Amino acid sequence: MSRSVVLNMLLSSQGGFVSGEDISRSLNISRTAVWKYINELKEMGYVIESHSRAGYKLIACPDVLWPDEISLGLDTSIIGREIVHFLSIGSTNDKAKELANNGCREGLIVVAEEQTGGRGRLGRQWVSPQYRGIWMSVVLRPDIQPMEAQKLTLLSALAVSNAIEECTGLKVDIKWPNDLVVSGKKICGILTEMSAEVDKVNHVVIGIGINANMSAEDIPDELKDKATSLAIELGYNVDRKNLFRYISRNIDELYTCFINANQWHDLMVEYREKCINVGRRAVISKGDVSWEGMVTDIDDDGALIVLDGHGEKKRIISGDVSIRGVEGYV
Repeated sequence: MSRSVVLNMLLSSQGGFVSGEDISRSLNISRTAVWKYINELKEMGYVIESHSRAGYKLIACPDVLWPDEISLGLDTSIIGREIVHFLSIGSTNDKAKELANNGCREGLIVVAEEQTGGRGRLGRQWVSPQYRGIWMSVVLRPDIQPMEAQKLTLLSALAVSNAIEECTGLKVDIKWPNDLVVSGKKICGILTEMSAEVDKVNHVVIGIGINANMSAEDIPDELKDKATSLAIELGYNVDRKNLFRYISRNIDELYTCFINANQWHDLMVEYREKCINVGRRAVISKGDVSWEGMVTDIDDDGALIVLDGHGEKKRIISGDVSIRGVEGYV
């Protein structure tokens, strides 16, 4: 849209002025229309200096994940070609499922500055304070059997862990199947929800919640020994827009490999290398039943292979099972 082009021109000027005449000529619009788009950008939080002769200069950008800006330079083939943004929403996954049911395009992303009803696996609440994280959901329409959909959870965990490492330089581990861990504490959770028939997947929604710029005070007391944020680990706030782009690109790359190139085995090799559970003792819980064992491997279907106390190998599917370390979270 024209507003995005105006923003791109201001960003590209690198702190210099862009004349209203140049914008008008580039977009083939009137100077009045240029003024309208400039005012819209100001209302969105962009600080723009206006000069009657020199034109317009971008002074500062808001810390808001506006699609106009985060889509700039997002050279993906599937993921993020359409982005829907909310300042506040109950759940990005719920909205993504609604849009998917209404026929939205594959790769659509719903992103919000705040979730008031965010949730994780097994119905757990996910704390999602405003402007402090990346709260997003991606709609996928893979041509796979429903039983293969769990692979998308592992793929997303691998993609997001790679994205965070590339963006921040932090070492990110994966806690099977879908938690990302830094320094032994959770930094990201992934929730996968599917609509399917007996032999066909209609759509899969991948919900991603990242504690980006949360302070220690933002983390509930009961989670302080289990959760952290990128800002806490780095000592400074991350650029959420840049992180969003890294995530979108990495999911796009791995998802394309998965659906087009049949590279699942190679992806699982990388996943195993990053999985913090392998080679450790763990407590496996399902409902009120818990037992302890040694995690020895993850098979190519993404199931956890655990040696129980009797020396018998157990194959664990994620589903409604949870896993934790013997002495703590990991």
